[in-house]
Amino acid sequence: MHPCVFIIFSLLFSCLETTTANQLAAVGGGDEDNGAVNRCFEKEKDALLHFKSLLQDPSDRLSTWTAEQDNCCEWSGVTCDSKTGHVTELDLMLCDLVGEISHSLVNLTYLNYLNLQSNSFHGTIPAIIGSLTQLRSLYLGYNNLNGTIPRSIGSLTQLRGLSLSYNSLYGAIPPEFGNLTNLEWLSLSYAGMCRLENLEWLSPLSHLEGLAMDGISLAKTNHWVDVILSLPRLSLLSLDGCELSQVIYPYSSSFLNSSSSSIQSLYLENNSLTSSMYRWLFTLTSNKLHILDLSGNMLDGIPKYLGNLCSLVSLRFNRNSAVVTFPDFLNNLSGCTSRSLQLLDASNNQITRSLPDEIQKFTSLTYLFLSTNQLKGTISKKLWELPNLKYLDLSENSLHGFPSSDYMSNRSHIESIRLSSCKLGPLFPKWIQNLKNLTSIEIANNGISDTIPLEFWNSWPSRLTFLNLSSNNISGKVPDLSSNFDNNSAIDLSSNSFDGLITNVSSTVALLNLSRNKFSGGISFLCDVVHGFLVILDLSHNFLSGQIPDCLWHFKELKVLNLEHNNLSGRLPASLGSMIKLEALDLYKNDFSEEFPLSVKNCTSLKSLNLGANKFSGNLPVWIGESLSGLYVLMLRSNNFSGSIPLQLCQLASLQILDLSVNHLHGTIPSCLSNLTIMVQQGFPQVQNLDRGVSVYSYNVDHVMIQWQGVEREFVRRNMVLLRSIDLSSNNLTGEIPYQITNLDELIALNLSKNALLGKIPWNISEMKNLLTLDLSRNKFSGEIPPTMSQMTWLNYLDVSCNNLSGRIPSSTQLQSFDPSRYEGNLRLCGPPLTKKCPRDEETGIHHSIGESEGEGEGVDELHIWFYIGGAIGFTIGFWIACGALLLNHRGRYAFFMAFDSFKDWVYVKVVVFIANLQKR
Repeated sequence: MHPCVFIIFSLLFSCLETTTANQLAAVGGGDEDNGAVNRCFEKEKDALLHFKSLLQDPSDRLSTWTAEQDNCCEWSGVTCDSKTGHVTELDLMLCDLVGEISHSLVNLTYLNYLNLQSNSFHGTIPAIIGSLTQLRSLYLGYNNLNGTIPRSIGSLTQLRGLSLSYNSLYGAIPPEFGNLTNLEWLSLSYAGMCRLENLEWLSPLSHLEGLAMDGISLAKTNHWVDVILSLPRLSLLSLDGCELSQVIYPYSSSFLNSSSSSIQSLYLENNSLTSSMYRWLFTLTSNKLHILDLSGNMLDGIPKYLGNLCSLVSLRFNRNSAVVTFPDFLNNLSGCTSRSLQLLDASNNQITRSLPDEIQKFTSLTYLFLSTNQLKGTISKKLWELPNLKYLDLSENSLHGFPSSDYMSNRSHIESIRLSSCKLGPLFPKWIQNLKNLTSIEIANNGISDTIPLEFWNSWPSRLTFLNLSSNNISGKVPDLSSNFDNNSAIDLSSNSFDGLITNVSSTVALLNLSRNKFSGGISFLCDVVHGFLVILDLSHNFLSGQIPDCLWHFKELKVLNLEHNNLSGRLPASLGSMIKLEALDLYKNDFSEEFPLSVKNCTSLKSLNLGANKFSGNLPVWIGESLSGLYVLMLRSNNFSGSIPLQLCQLASLQILDLSVNHLHGTIPSCLSNLTIMVQQGFPQVQNLDRGVSVYSYNVDHVMIQWQGVEREFVRRNMVLLRSIDLSSNNLTGEIPYQITNLDELIALNLSKNALLGKIPWNISEMKNLLTLDLSRNKFSGEIPPTMSQMTWLNYLDVSCNNLSGRIPSSTQLQSFDPSRYEGNLRLCGPPLTKKCPRDEETGIHHSIGESEGEGEGVDELHIWFYIGGAIGFTIGFWIACGALLLNHRGRYAFFMAFDSFKDWVYVKVVVFIANLQKR
């Protein structure tokens, strides 16, 4: 279940709880009356101040919480009883607070509502929280809390709502939760590494209406279905990613033929379930069921009883392994479900055939998602006649038979149509412009080689929020990008053959991607985009020329500016520095010159800066290391920068890619490069997420061109997560390699070639155990290749040619596998893979083979004998341990053979279906 779903339920429930509590307080009053009506007690005020003292409050949400402000009942987030003055509610949800939960909260003895959800609280949950026996609502989810869940929470018998979800807790779920007999909502989703031995503690919770345990393994909880069915009021059950397929006995036979469930929303996605689960799913479904999510499993199809759920509104079946025809799939839903169903998502399966006339039975269908299947053939016209259909996604199928323009003129109810990779071409589908209510169009990658009718650009005045025509071969000019588009809209015309000038761009557009076309002329149109809604602008890979106009002051929301691979020139404008939210600036391969403007130091949100392949000059800006502390990509290669490498670059702790190659830098390599933290930390780096800012569109912001093993290669986000690279090649650097650089043991690629470096290769370079690429060629290194380099087993590219190295090349499978040219130009270097023998080899006639050692071959026969004896003994012991366990353990034997039979049946069905498909072809 999506976390937002349970948050909405929690908020609705908390609002109800708050209203009820206030009404009860107003009616019932309290026993105490110290004349302090609407005025909190000193003890409770001190408790709140102590609570605040342990917190960081970067958003200043607790600014009213001061000792000088006497009445804490007026503090933000605090509610007091209207008669007694006692603090009864503390609501600090989404306050951006950081710190630990203070034990002082125990002094708020009249507290009945505590909501600390969606902050950054860490540390443990205080066990003393169990003393707040008046609590009716406790929400601690979406924080960083750790430790075990206190058993004392089981003492809060008045609780109606409890959320510990999305934390880092561990250990067993306390069985004392079974004491919370008044509980109505319980969320433990992704609470951490928590485990459940059984669910018996749930049985007493007869008032429970909502239960979410996503991400918690139920693999050991036999008969969990029985427990769920014992909860008479349960309306929402979410078990996303709970390893349900590993439960040996999910139900008892006494429940098989009954279906008395009260569940209205059921989420069972991502559990690797097979179609055998439909036996127990039947008991959890009834005519009360509104939402059923079976996505991300291994289901082959759906049973007929799902077609008899007369209240089912939403069915998600995406990301399964279903090999079924779409007519059969619809037939199993053709009962009363066909009249109630509003959302059907069966995308990312192996559904075949076409869309038949039977689709007309689904008269309530509003959302139909069938993308990424194997649908073929003609689409029935009945699809377009569905009276409520508004959102249609048939992308990545092989359908044809799309309707004519005349037929579609009366089908004005459709609002979103997605048909990417559907072979619509080569002509442009003109019928689309007759759908006058469209707000979203996606027809990317359809082999369209045509021009767009002029009237297309004016068909949806101020309506479109999303237009994607990318990856076709559409040609011609784009006359108008202003009239069709609504606020916060996205336009993607990339990878086509559009040409001419770019004009008339709407000021309401948030994403504009015109990359990889043939647009020419200047980009002065930017001065006409005056309202500043633009978040992502990609004009790369065109033929644009001239200067960047100095009118960027109003682009306050821009986060990505990509102008790479154009013919833009001149000095960068000072107004570039006004884009304070800019996260990615890519000017690679243009003709920009002069010094980089100082104003860019104001762009403190920058994470990726690529100025490569231009003509920038002057010293490397010191302020890059001082002001742009969040950088993880810094690409300045192929420019005219001079001077030394600033030490301030060492302050870029998140830097993942540093490329200063092909410049005129001199001086030594700073030893402080070892401070680049991300290149030292073990594990996958947390690649920065560039906030795309446009919710309706996924844009690949993260990509970079680097010199990789002698070839220029593009890295995109999916493989940048592994990339940590330093390239200082083709400069005038001198001195030795600082030994501290070997501390960068997570570095993947290091290129120091074509400099004037001297001295020896660091003896401990083998500590850089993750190096894949090492290029030290064309320098003045001397001495031997360190013998420890034979331990660098991941190294798959090495070049030390054209130096003054001497001695034998160390023996290892890796070092001898490289081409001899990688070692040439070192007159005193010898040994394989070079043909030149080392002096001692020539004198003694000894031939060193890779992996050969002294004494090899002695005792081989005896070793083989003991190897076979050990193998036989191991097999015998292992065989009888396994068989003995099955003979002596009745339940284990039953479970094993049941699993074996299920696996055999599954293999049989798969083989039969595969053969049947072959015969059909």
